[in-house]
Amino acid sequence: MILPWLILIPFIGGLLCWQGERFGPVLPRWIALITMGLLFGLGLWLWVSGDFTLAPAPGGEPRWAHEFVIDWIPRLGITIHLAMDGLSVLMVVLTGLLGVLSVLCSWNEIQNRVGFFHLNLMWILGGVVGVFLAVDLFLFFFFWEMMLVPMYFLIALWGHSGSDGRTRITAATKFFIFTQASGLIMLVSILALVFVHFNQTGVLTFNYADLLRTELAPGTEYLLMLGFFVAFAVKFPVVPVHSWLPDAHAQAPTAGSVDLAGILLKTAAYGLLRFALPLFPNASAEFAPIAQWLGVFAIIYGALLSFAQTDIKRLVAYSSVSHMGFVLIAIYSGSQIALQGAVVQMVAHGLSAAALFILCGQLYERVHTRDLRQMGGIWTRMSWLPAISLFFAAAALGLPGTGNFVGEFLILLGSFPSAPWVVVLAATGLVLGSVYALAMIHRAHFGPVQQEAPLPGLKARELTMVLGLGALLILLGVYPQPVLDTSAASMHGVQQWMESALNQLASGR
Repeated sequence: MILPWLILIPFIGGLLCWQGERFGPVLPRWIALITMGLLFGLGLWLWVSGDFTLAPAPGGEPRWAHEFVIDWIPRLGITIHLAMDGLSVLMVVLTGLLGVLSVLCSWNEIQNRVGFFHLNLMWILGGVVGVFLAVDLFLFFFFWEMMLVPMYFLIALWGHSGSDGRTRITAATKFFIFTQASGLIMLVSILALVFVHFNQTGVLTFNYADLLRTELAPGTEYLLMLGFFVAFAVKFPVVPVHSWLPDAHAQAPTAGSVDLAGILLKTAAYGLLRFALPLFPNASAEFAPIAQWLGVFAIIYGALLSFAQTDIKRLVAYSSVSHMGFVLIAIYSGSQIALQGAVVQMVAHGLSAAALFILCGQLYERVHTRDLRQMGGIWTRMSWLPAISLFFAAAALGLPGTGNFVGEFLILLGSFPSAPWVVVLAATGLVLGSVYALAMIHRAHFGPVQQEAPLPGLKARELTMVLGLGALLILLGVYPQPVLDTSAASMHGVQQWMESALNQLASGR
């Protein structure tokens, strides 16, 4: 029952927060913190105690470290089937950690409807955990769509009013329409796959293990793969379906930005690794060059647009588009080294992007603007925050000794044999990354002083959050082995699916 509890704990905690609001604003915060601490603790315990040499691979039944199955709608072949391997345990632990941080960073920021705010926050995280554990495709789609509604409320009710006519309602609606429309395309693909399997076997099922054995005609497989890819590309986000992300980030409260950058973008990469590649290996192999060039375009485009931003949160948001481009290149490389680099990059980006958004929130609380043109000279007026911002900006651009460097290095190293030009052009993103990261620090913290008055420094709670994230990022940079060991079997399975499909494609030519 441990896997259902990972999903139920945030849902129950969210309801308790909502009801606890009648006793004042402090109780919901503590309930939310305890709930997320429990989720994080359970995730760590499963990581330490699990055997992650078991993972799905081509041929035979998928094997899992932990599994839970119970009938839900037997007539339609729908089950509550949850399973965990090395990839999903890392994502669950990351969700728990960033859940704790999102509660802490909104401790003073959110002052109205505190209980309802934490209900939405907990339910987003519960839905995300469900996405990482569900291996029944109907259940996966259920959680995929379910996490959109509370995120909509989070941005629409507690977001910031934007500049240039952008409002939080517009940003929330744009986010919802983009992700909802692409999710419906994925639902059509799921149903088509189920009906093709039904025609072949006479069995109606949404079970992952059964659908892996479905034989698809090349044209059908390509169309169904595109249905999945579109849904994941929007959430990734892949250029040109990325335009919801900067608006959502800029208008979202700090906790919303932390969850959006740290976790929600990772659900898309997870979906590609868990579903799109194993279910449609031949179509994915055929599509791989297009996907990799989309990744290169995202890296360069995201970096150039980051440099052009005047809103500090939009700058960090576009940098996320750039960094996730590396993950897209790795997923379609067919290389074990690159795939494991993608997992490290997902974890490292989750930590560094969350830290940058927390720092943006702390800066906004003190200077009451996100406009870089109205900042300047903060280094001399405030202790701790500018120096910590410099560290995370350097980490985001791939400073050796941080997790981002390990992830990007493994991705470029593993992808080079199959796509040298892709890697050469992607590497320019590292140079552009240093330009926009250092430009952000220079505009915000150096230059002419806008106001002489000193600013209040970071409180113990705020300092603990960012220093803890910094320590984890350095630990991942100097000792990534636990993450690599945990993800090795899962990524080996994905690599086998991709490699056999790539070899088949090469022999066909």
